[in-house]
Amino acid sequence: MQALIEKADILVEALPYIQRFRNSIMVVKFGGSSMEDPELVRSTMRDIVLLEAIGIKPVVVHGGGKAISAELRRQEIPVRFVNGLRFTCERTIKIVDDVLHNTVNQELVRLGNEAGGRMIGISGKNVLKAERTMSADPVTGEKQDVGFVGEIVGVNVVPILEALEAGLVPVVTPLGTGLDGLTYNINADIAACRVAEAIHARKLVFLSDVPGILADCADEKSVIPTIRTDQIESLIRSKVLSGGMLPKIRSCVNALNCGINKVHLIDGRLKHTLLLEIFTDHGVGTQIVRPDSVM
Repeated sequence: MQALIEKADILVEALPYIQRFRNSIMVVKFGGSSMEDPELVRSTMRDIVLLEAIGIKPVVVHGGGKAISAELRRQEIPVRFVNGLRFTCERTIKIVDDVLHNTVNQELVRLGNEAGGRMIGISGKNVLKAERTMSADPVTGEKQDVGFVGEIVGVNVVPILEALEAGLVPVVTPLGTGLDGLTYNINADIAACRVAEAIHARKLVFLSDVPGILADCADEKSVIPTIRTDQIESLIRSKVLSGGMLPKIRSCVNALNCGINKVHLIDGRLKHTLLLEIFTDHGVGTQIVRPDSVM
């Protein structure tokens, strides 16, 4: 009986959050090592179905780097990175397109629908307008070609909003279409930020490979629960934020400045991490907020 009472207590704790976020749009970026464990992927998609069932409007933007690398190795195409960006030749972009749409996206949609959701795959090529970008060497600043890698210059919100209006959960691939009509590989973190900005999401949640932003990168228990945007530069100077985290964090700040209420960085390797962060009093990761936000 005590176990049943504790379950009821959990529901009661979640009630004010359910009431607060009902009818709100929440963008969830799903990627990294959290997508490597099939059971964890299944559990996460079920949690997203739960969000939809209680009146939240989730939008999923997913990655797929591991699956892409595996297919490139299978086809004996060298995997090369330039300053952290995957070099994407003409042959590679075709594989990226195929894997993201026909493997990763279809599987996420299938798992969500199996859990009773109403998921629909949406190609980023119909949403993200891109232009070819170059990679800058972090030391010399020299621009280097990275192939078919794009920078987002516009977002067509219509396919996503139409899906939400129809009661569906959009699952979006991180690819863009250039003004030249070509397909470009897009950083999934930045894609999630730009989509969240454009559709005026209330929350943006990153399922990450770490428990949150760490004060000490060697200690996973040193999670910083809350960071204000006016603290970001000081955290960069102190090297708490560095490397590949910087483009994500700067995109998060832009998203917050465009009206998103909060950005959450949580451990996608932890089962039900999404629900624990959104519906409990203490949360489990790092939230990034504007200085004027009500805590």
